[in-house]
Amino acid sequence: MTRHLVIFARTPQFGRVKRRLARDIGTPDATRFYRSTLSRQIGFMSRDPRWTVWLFVTPDTELRHPAWRGAVPLQRVRPQGRGDLGQRMLKPFQMLPPGPVVLVGSDIPGMRPSHIDHAFRLLGRHDLVFGPARDGGFWLIGARRLRPMPRDLFAGVRWSTAHALADTRANIPATVSAGEADTLEDIDTADDLRRFQLRRTVLAA
Repeated sequence: MTRHLVIFARTPQFGRVKRRLARDIGTPDATRFYRSTLSRQIGFMSRDPRWTVWLFVTPDTELRHPAWRGAVPLQRVRPQGRGDLGQRMLKPFQMLPPGPVVLVGSDIPGMRPSHIDHAFRLLGRHDLVFGPARDGGFWLIGARRLRPMPRDLFAGVRWSTAHALADTRANIPATVSAGEADTLEDIDTADDLRRFQLRRTVLAA
């Protein structure tokens, strides 16, 4: 069955991305960081034959934005639609063709194809899979989709806080199994960026 990888992306417009990071390092540098991370991520993932990449983008009017033009076929660029983050995240799981779905954010510079493959392999024995972020949120969620997604999976989740993953896990019914993928860092602040750069320097040494 086809594996579907969904990248949740925001149009990399000046002043509209990575606003928390921009408060620390300035809007130009934060925008450049997001653009380069997004471009690299789409490039890495769309070239891998192990899955089909879909882009779910916001604003909904930017389906032909140059940031993803040519990266994936236009028919696989979809609007995120209305609603809060949880409502928008559920949409790909409900509408994509049959097969397991893994959804990731677009500000995870440490993400590599091996992390995505690990998540899909976990879905061979779990209904759901989460990729924890170091700040208490999650950078990845996947579903095997042999049964409908839990209806209240994202009810009451405190997004953009250290409680986001715990809140989501608390909504999982006892009959639904959940695996845990690799822990990575999403970059929201200058401290996050410094830690990521330090780890990358240590690994390269």
